[in-house]
Amino acid sequence: MTALVISVLLIFMVSIVAGVFGSLLGLGGGIIVIPALTLLFKIPIHYAIGASIVSVIATSSGAAVVYVRDKLTNIRVGMFLELATTTGALTGAFIAGLIRPHILYILFGLLLLFSAITMLQKRNQELPVGGVPHPIANKLGLHGEYYDKALEQQVRYKVTGVYGGFGMMYVAGVISGLLGIGSGSFKVMAMDMFMKLPMKVSSATSNFMIGVTAAASAGVYLMRGDIDPKIAGPVAVGVLIGAVFGTKLMQNLRSVTIRKIFIPVLVYVAIEMLLKGWGVIS
Repeated sequence: MTALVISVLLIFMVSIVAGVFGSLLGLGGGIIVIPALTLLFKIPIHYAIGASIVSVIATSSGAAVVYVRDKLTNIRVGMFLELATTTGALTGAFIAGLIRPHILYILFGLLLLFSAITMLQKRNQELPVGGVPHPIANKLGLHGEYYDKALEQQVRYKVTGVYGGFGMMYVAGVISGLLGIGSGSFKVMAMDMFMKLPMKVSSATSNFMIGVTAAASAGVYLMRGDIDPKIAGPVAVGVLIGAVFGTKLMQNLRSVTIRKIFIPVLVYVAIEMLLKGWGVIS
């Protein structure tokens, strides 16, 4: 068995793990794919990012069918918030040359750490409590319900904090445009903290949203030659298989468990951004 075949098989196996976590937490899998490709397989960063974009599309596609069918994805909320994310991405791309990236890494890293602490305080909260339904959510019909297989009950929820959630989605878009990173962690955080959506709904809706964003940018990476079929191929297949397993796993887990998995991931991303801001890692 040649070294190339072994590398492809290892990338495939890592991608399965990325797909499971991506669909489970609404992050797209890039948080695992990029470090694995660059650190373990010594693949140039631009090819790793190109493969990550493909992995996001694969995760979203693999998870979307199940999550939409089971009404975990709130499509109305997703499309409404996509307006803010898209506008933020355009803003970020426009001002990318005007702001020093290391300052932004530090600011957003601190914001994620704060969010992780806030989530930690409600780590044992299964479903959102309190909060007044927002008038805009009432007008746009953003509220929803789904059947929770872990709780074995129908869960109805009301959307609150529309302005805060919309604002954070704009920030998430700016981050993507400025720093060229995925913002799934910000999307989940905004829906969970500001809009009081159940953790499962936040994760499923984030999966839906990041797929739309990634599909829009994939053409740019393809035109630049940053998507290598030998790398992106096994990544896409592996992530898709992992996403199928992840969707089944997520629906049978309690929201408390998903939140406890999500918090250390949030801390990891925050620390990575802070280290980049301080120039410790590139």
